[in-house]
Amino acid sequence: MPMLAPYIQLMKLRVVELLLITTLPTLFLASHGVPKLGITVATLLGGTLAAGAANAFNMVIERESDKLMARTAKRPLPTGAVTPKAATIFASGLTVLSLAIFYLWTTSLATLLTFLAIFFYVVFYTIGLKRRTSQNIVWGGIAGCMPVLIGWAAVTNRLSLPAWFFFVLIFFWTPPHFWALAIKYKDDYAAARIPMLPVVATLDSVQYQMWMHTIAMVISSFALLWSANLAWWIWILNAILA
Repeated sequence: MPMLAPYIQLMKLRVVELLLITTLPTLFLASHGVPKLGITVATLLGGTLAAGAANAFNMVIERESDKLMARTAKRPLPTGAVTPKAATIFASGLTVLSLAIFYLWTTSLATLLTFLAIFFYVVFYTIGLKRRTSQNIVWGGIAGCMPVLIGWAAVTNRLSLPAWFFFVLIFFWTPPHFWALAIKYKDDYAAARIPMLPVVATLDSVQYQMWMHTIAMVISSFALLWSANLAWWIWILNAILA
């Protein structure tokens, strides 16, 4: 087990947990009730492996910048607990296994969306966007929105309007959630020369953008309730929590 621990750390399971929290209710919505056990297990397991693979690839790519930040310096690659080659093989294996699970036990559309989510996070966000724009997490957050589409497709093999509104809800939730953390770790990101919004903008500007995204998120939540034709008491609960 001690030998496996660094590889488990590569998957960043605490982050994956957030993705699963959005996937599970999607399965219930798409099924108009309790989803089939087989599809539920396959989707959650495949989703865990897919997100873990993306996170592992991310750590391989960012291993040098991780050395410069206090909160990431003890990750398996900066410490040498895992080599870049071993981590890449591990991430590739997780990718293949996750896609196989989705293909064999869910639908072809869910499989395709899972591949696109991994590709988007690794190539477009980690390699393409993260160091080039302060809006990196806005567009990179699309990868974190994909589990709701994947979950819906796993049940129906298509994407309906509620799935897209759920996608938009997560899209607007992600930036203010992440920017709050980025404010705390502003110095870390500055040291690694990663232009997260709190590094390059004033606190007032960051707070304004957080508010705008939060308002859009609340509006999106009601759009989701409308499109899914959910019960009146859920509307009331949503209004109270919002």
